[in-house]
Amino acid sequence: MKSLNIGKTFTSLKSPNFRLWFIGQVVSVAGTWMQATAQNFLVYELTQSAAYLAIVGFANGIPTIIFTLLGGLAADRFSKRKVIVIAQAAMMVLAGILAVLAFTHLIQPWHIVVLAFFLGVANSFDAPARQAFVVDLVERENLSNAIALNSTIFNLGAVVGPAMAGLVYAWLGPAWCFTINSISFIAVISALILMKLPPRLVISSISSPFTKLTEGLKFVINEPRIRLLLGYMAVLSVFGFSLMTLMPAWSVKILGGDVRLNGLLLTARGAGSLIGALMIAYISSHFVRNKIWLTGWYLMPLALFAFAFMRWIPGSFLLLVLMGWCMMSVLNISNALIQSYVLDEMRGRVMSVFTLVFFGSMPIGALVAGGLATAFGEPATVMISAGVILMATIGTLFFRKTIQQF
Repeated sequence: MKSLNIGKTFTSLKSPNFRLWFIGQVVSVAGTWMQATAQNFLVYELTQSAAYLAIVGFANGIPTIIFTLLGGLAADRFSKRKVIVIAQAAMMVLAGILAVLAFTHLIQPWHIVVLAFFLGVANSFDAPARQAFVVDLVERENLSNAIALNSTIFNLGAVVGPAMAGLVYAWLGPAWCFTINSISFIAVISALILMKLPPRLVISSISSPFTKLTEGLKFVINEPRIRLLLGYMAVLSVFGFSLMTLMPAWSVKILGGDVRLNGLLLTARGAGSLIGALMIAYISSHFVRNKIWLTGWYLMPLALFAFAFMRWIPGSFLLLVLMGWCMMSVLNISNALIQSYVLDEMRGRVMSVFTLVFFGSMPIGALVAGGLATAFGEPATVMISAGVILMATIGTLFFRKTIQQF
């Protein structure tokens, strides 16, 4: 029996630039998750409203729809490193403003909405550049592994950040969660400055920005595998990931907990996502990606239906682990597949379309989840979402030929 070669799961870390990126991002993303968790619970404490949670989610996500394609164009036309540094510095300032408002007890729900909007603007330029930047950090044969490990950064943060937020919030208050996040951006900015990258090849072009954007959109539209993956990403975003905005209300109203339980529930989801990301990093060179992608879709509606009825806290943790595995397995494989189909000179624009579809669908999903929760309650909202995802899962039977080409 062939033994497992665990080392190949982390093969991309042999690259000095990717190591710097990985370490800096892990620290920064953990801080970002601390802020997001504390911010949502603070909103719920101030308003006692699932609908207001949806408004904050919408404010944070709507800039993605407006600015992400421009962010992808910037990633292709300018230094990705500079774009990321500027965006991360803006996020650091916004976190600092939130901390000051919380420390001075002046913070109001509308402050959080406004700052969430500007954070979304910064992320609209940061996300496409980060997605496209990975290819500059590793050898081409390690790209699939690097994309998977890059996703583990998000998931490591999703494990550590919410748990820390719950503890720090209960002990010291939300202002310290925001302060720690602001400081954490120093890690990723320092890592980016320390990287030794080859000179960037500048390709002169007389094409207008609009023409360049149109080229990226045409490429996506004309590639059936990318079209299918993006369609399923929209469903996952609206009816899967967006449910996490309801977690503060779920932890208090449904499970009778507090801010610490809210953090632990999000950590459980993050742990499942981390397991999925590491699994995909290990099997990145194997030809089983479509099978894992399908397995994630088959198990997701079952986990959501079960979670809607679960009132036992340990059982809720286990189901969130499974949900996290399903969602991240689908997301990571979709990301890696799309990047494997795209040309380097168009990578930023195509990944901006990916970011637009996935993150741009989240504000829509936040409003849908908040509206349904207000009208029918949180458990019914989860059941409705599970039903939609079940229909999407059944739909995979009609796209078997395309899925087999993954």
